[in-house]
Amino acid sequence: MDYVVSPKVKEIVDKMVSLDAVKKGLEFIKEDNDQTVQNQLDLAMIPSPTFHEQEKAKAFMKYFEDLGLSDVHMDRFGNVVGTRKGKGKGPTVLMEGHMDTVFPMDTKLEPKIENGVIHLPGIGDDTRGMVVCLTVARALDAAGIETDGDIVFVGTVEEEGMGSLGGMKKFLSENKIDASISVDGPSPIGITYEATGFKTYEATFYGIGGHAYGAFGKVANPLHAAARAVAKIADFQVPEDPRTTFCVSNFHAGSDASIHAIVPSATIKFNFRSNSAEELEKLNTRIMNALQEAADEETARWGKDTITWDYKQYCDVPAASQDPHTPIVEALYTIIKHLGYEPKFEQGGSTNCNMALDAGIPAVCLGSGGPSTDAHMLSEFFVIDKAYEGAQQAFLLALALAGVSGSSPSVME
Repeated sequence: MDYVVSPKVKEIVDKMVSLDAVKKGLEFIKEDNDQTVQNQLDLAMIPSPTFHEQEKAKAFMKYFEDLGLSDVHMDRFGNVVGTRKGKGKGPTVLMEGHMDTVFPMDTKLEPKIENGVIHLPGIGDDTRGMVVCLTVARALDAAGIETDGDIVFVGTVEEEGMGSLGGMKKFLSENKIDASISVDGPSPIGITYEATGFKTYEATFYGIGGHAYGAFGKVANPLHAAARAVAKIADFQVPEDPRTTFCVSNFHAGSDASIHAIVPSATIKFNFRSNSAEELEKLNTRIMNALQEAADEETARWGKDTITWDYKQYCDVPAASQDPHTPIVEALYTIIKHLGYEPKFEQGGSTNCNMALDAGIPAVCLGSGGPSTDAHMLSEFFVIDKAYEGAQQAFLLALALAGVSGSSPSVME
């Protein structure tokens, strides 16, 4: 997009990055890279699948305590919280990385470091986001910077999979935050300022069931009803802009032991997403209608028993957006430019940023540094070289939002 930053935001950020203390903080983060990577390795070695983050949370809380943050605690949801107090006259800024990974507890965690690359499941997503919080806090202390507003550092739970960004949602339900920074993903140039909403369901069709030969023509087939539903969904046309997607990801009925039977039930699981809350709800209605039509058609086909169905919802994450010229977005754009990169506006994104935007809080998700790839795969890896640049970006954005006391105001004022 053709993007021009407002003179006010540009002036504040330009002045902020020229401050000696800020330069000192940036240099500290670069020099702290080895320590940050060691923290990253140590935390990544603690298994933490969604809903089982407790051990990693305890370790992360110890880091917060060692840093001397205020009011360090684990909230009733399992999130780890620590605050670096400001002067009490600026916005309260949240910086968070999520503590859960997608890997089971028994996943073999054996780090291998070759040519400056760490190979380890969970080393990037989002252990790196967690340790960016640590190095930012250390840099603020090393540079002797006081902020006008508080900076609240949080390790969140339940971001991945069935967690549905639940830790962030729960934290925001009980805490007043004025601006939110999520550190998640590798790119040092990406700006995620929108929220892709998604819903995940399980739908089960029910009938009488019976012998494949003896009951034929006497009963309707729930598996056929499920197949009709899948076929209907497969034929949907959805908009490219706002980007909208759908996927039937699981189909289950019967077993090899009952291969010659009409099943009494059949289950499908599906997920759909959109960058538009309106399109997401439209698609939700269309899919529910398709499920009912499939049941009705299978029932009518045989004119015998009635196919029924029900559903269970696993995930319900809101879609949301904000003006791309919100001060937090303009500040991040300017900071990325200052660090020598060309900013890239991402289209949508399903991150903890969703929950902040849905709550009406200005928010962005930014890369944690290092071209980490193969996220959510056992082959996940993290490149150490220049990884500190992501932390520098987070450091500068936190200062732009909280304000440097006596030297540079918040861009949000």
